[in-house]
Amino acid sequence: MVVSEAVTDQQIAQWHKDGAVVIEDFFTAAEIAPIYADYQAQYGVQGQGDGKALDVKPAGSVGASHRKQFMNVDILPYQGSVAMNMISLNPRLIALAKRMLGVNEVELYQSHTWAKFTGEADYDQAFHCDFGNHTLTVPGDEAQSRTVNFVIYISDVTDGVGALHYVAKDDAAAVLGDGAIVASTEQQPALLARQRSASAPAGSILAYGIDTFHRGTNLTDLDGFRYTMTVSYKAVGNSQIGFHVWQFAPDRPWYLILNHGSPQQLQCLGIPLPGDPFWTKRTLQLTQERWPDWDMSVYIAAAE
Repeated sequence: MVVSEAVTDQQIAQWHKDGAVVIEDFFTAAEIAPIYADYQAQYGVQGQGDGKALDVKPAGSVGASHRKQFMNVDILPYQGSVAMNMISLNPRLIALAKRMLGVNEVELYQSHTWAKFTGEADYDQAFHCDFGNHTLTVPGDEAQSRTVNFVIYISDVTDGVGALHYVAKDDAAAVLGDGAIVASTEQQPALLARQRSASAPAGSILAYGIDTFHRGTNLTDLDGFRYTMTVSYKAVGNSQIGFHVWQFAPDRPWYLILNHGSPQQLQCLGIPLPGDPFWTKRTLQLTQERWPDWDMSVYIAAAE
């Protein structure tokens, strides 16, 4: 079993208690460097604004979500390097998701890039929980019925370039009451007074839950930009949770993942492990014909 030595039991406990935890230096500079280069090639460093902070909020408003905040988003698999495609399935990240959810098997259900640039949008949002577009019900009572969302910092993320702000569960409960998952406009200022910054250097990750109140914040640094990747895991079999449907885009460059992922990594995308009853002579042959460059030898050997 792969275990991330960068993550302590205290940090896991903080995630359960507060609903969020920043873990610095989870990824090394060498792991992040090629992905940073991919982002620069794909998104640049300027965006479509003039590099000056844009504030279009009504007076007294904390902020609101709108389309322009999400202009620079792409989903897995990416038109980039192998490193960019495989970081969502990093073995240390998978192991951490299992620890946090308290389960033996997890599934990757969301992975998308996000580049933001000063002046391209007003990125200030109201406090919200993410469950609304992850489930048709509500967050469950137990960790294993929820999710863990990771924000991977591809660049340094300071408050000047829009670090996410969150409210710890105890603080949110003091304002909204225990178990609340929606905040009214009138309650926003009280949450704002209790917000915490998730700023951290490149290579860090933020782990948070779909029942954690948080908000995007505006980029105010002149010519500022920030690169992140959002990666979400759930327990295998948790059909209440969903976001991306990988099968929706079979024409995207899946070979970058299939040709480089271990069976354990590919299992997180719903591909059965070697030895699973799914793998028969017929399914092995047809899958190999579909993906001729995928080395399926371990799957074939396990079926013999």
